[in-house]
Amino acid sequence: MSEITAAHPSSVSPPADGHPSGDDRFELIDKHLRRVHYAQDQLIETLHVAQDVFGYLSEDLLLYVAHALRLPPSMVYGVATFYQLFTFEPPGEHSCTVCTGTACFVKGADDIVAGVAEAHRVSVGQTSDDGRLTLKTARCLGSCGLAPVVVLDGEVLGHQDIDSVLGKVAAAVRGGS
Repeated sequence: MSEITAAHPSSVSPPADGHPSGDDRFELIDKHLRRVHYAQDQLIETLHVAQDVFGYLSEDLLLYVAHALRLPPSMVYGVATFYQLFTFEPPGEHSCTVCTGTACFVKGADDIVAGVAEAHRVSVGQTSDDGRLTLKTARCLGSCGLAPVVVLDGEVLGHQDIDSVLGKVAAAVRGGS
């Protein structure tokens, strides 16, 4: 009688025509996993890679990482939900993050958040119904000398006010600069 054992992901060769899932983005995660030798202490880094590749962490993606690192899914979920940098919903086409740290708050960050939320009908931490804009806040972006600070599609914008942010967000959502 032969013993049946589950193969570790590192011992399974992907088919020549792509990743077994059919989604070649998983190959980028697998490459990272091989580079770190499937080390469990690389969970946070692996979650960052997965989010960078897919844009967010879906339940299936969390289970994939748990299986690959041989960790309980509850542990992977617990780590992912503990850190504010991980997101579990698909992001919008554009992202606007407003710093709400003390320096930014004092200089009007809350008004900026409220203005963007109202103008684009989106709540903080959510994506607009049309999928065009995700609005987030951050406790501190570490650029207090530039307060108030907004990060629009990865670009750090300092010394902003409500009108400048509304104009830039509207232009981005319209497809302009």
